Amino acid sequence: MSLTAAYHYQVMRRALETIDAAPPGLTLDDLAQQMQMSPTHFQRLFSQWVGISPKKYQQYLTLDHARSVLRARFTMLEAAGELGLSGTGRLHDLFVQWEAMTPGEFAKSGAGLTIRWGLFDSPFGEALAMATDRGLCGLAFTAETGRAAAMEDLCARWPQANYLEAPQALAPWVAAAFGQSGATKLHMIGAPFQIKVWEALMRIPSGHVTTYSELAQSVGHPKAVRAVGTAVGRNPVSFLIPCHRALRKSGALGGYHWGLPVKRAMLAWEAAREEAHSP
Repeated sequence: MSLTAAYHYQVMRRALETIDAAPPGLTLDDLAQQMQMSPTHFQRLFSQWVGISPKKYQQYLTLDHARSVLRARFTMLEAAGELGLSGTGRLHDLFVQWEAMTPGEFAKSGAGLTIRWGLFDSPFGEALAMATDRGLCGLAFTAETGRAAAMEDLCARWPQANYLEAPQALAPWVAAAFGQSGATKLHMIGAPFQIKVWEALMRIPSGHVTTYSELAQSVGHPKAVRAVGTAVGRNPVSFLIPCHRALRKSGALGGYHWGLPVKRAMLAWEAAREEAHSP
């Protein structure tokens, strides 16, 4: 991770925490002072990161905003069987193709697979990406957990796989994942129930949200909200399989495997872009 990208993320992280703790009426000058920057520099940094002003950005980071999005942009998910796993979908303005590992392959815990990995800069801090020959199978964010913990977490999911550091092999898919040109392929490695939940997450449009109970309904297990929440938390391809778009009925964010500051940043990043591209 470059020093500049690390610095930008840490500024954003501190700003998120400051905004969360601050009473209404926090001004740009106050926020910039707490970040130990001039207002002009601070505004420029925010604008580079999200394309809008800090004042507008702050509105996307509040619980009230999450609740308003839940009311106004709640996505009713179609029945799980409506869209096959071999299908394609539009996500984050890029073309994503995905396929799932068969139950038999999953039972082998990755035996016979070569998984390549690398570390990359992203809008949400350093990202750890992993991929098979068939597509990205892991995407984690290390800013809150650290590199070692993120690596251990993903590797433990497929303990029999052979891991090879080869960032150049993943670079085109990762670049496309964060909005640059090209196509991204995903190789979803999980148990059948998990894959159903992840597929449902893939149908939530950018800038929209759903609830854990709606996810449970969409996969045909309306009473299994807790199991669905567990499957959401075990999603190995963060951001592209958008578990950050799942909220509690109350509008509360719920948990996030890679840290709530990252989830808040993702929701804000998407909301800003949706507004920037709206008529």
